[in-house]
Amino acid sequence: MGDPKYPRRVWRKPKRPLNYELKMEELKILGTFGLRTKRELWKAHTELSRVRHQARSLLALRQEEREEKEPILMKSLARIGLVSGAASLDDVLNLQVDDLLSRRLQSIVTRKLGFKTPYQARQAIIHGHVMISDRKVDIPSYIVTLDEENEIHFSPESKIPEMLEKSKQSEPKPAQINEEQATVEPTVEASEEPTNASTEVEKSSTE
Repeated sequence: MGDPKYPRRVWRKPKRPLNYELKMEELKILGTFGLRTKRELWKAHTELSRVRHQARSLLALRQEEREEKEPILMKSLARIGLVSGAASLDDVLNLQVDDLLSRRLQSIVTRKLGFKTPYQARQAIIHGHVMISDRKVDIPSYIVTLDEENEIHFSPESKIPEMLEKSKQSEPKPAQINEEQATVEPTVEASEEPTNASTEVEKSSTE
């Protein structure tokens, strides 16, 4: 038999889950990044706290040990685009949960492939319409590396690009919207003129 496995906990609930401000902030993040449940958000918070803990542990080490272990952490974070190549441990401590959520496949597909909402991108990923290089990835929470970001594309048999193109063509252009507003404004002014004239007649009759 093999050694017993003790997997680390991938998510933790907040200490005050019923806090009103916290709930509103969580709902805003869920809508911005198209998360399905709060558990996905808690996973991101837990992963980010783990990374910060590693950074704080490195800051507490002696200079020799820190110079040996710090490049390993910084290289792994730069690989997924969380920090730049010249970043320091202070930059790691300043990371926010939005930085990690923006590296999810769902967020990158929304930006790169022209979806209107992250929920549309989530459905496309789950149903196998999105590929990274030559393999299909159907996990919206997949963390995309910088090398993989330029290799994201629709699968050859997908019809979603045609649907997105048709929806763009059917949308009214800004010039058309301005013309419609211009045609509506005179009608409103014309409807207001008789009321002003009637009020003047009433005033003269009273005098």
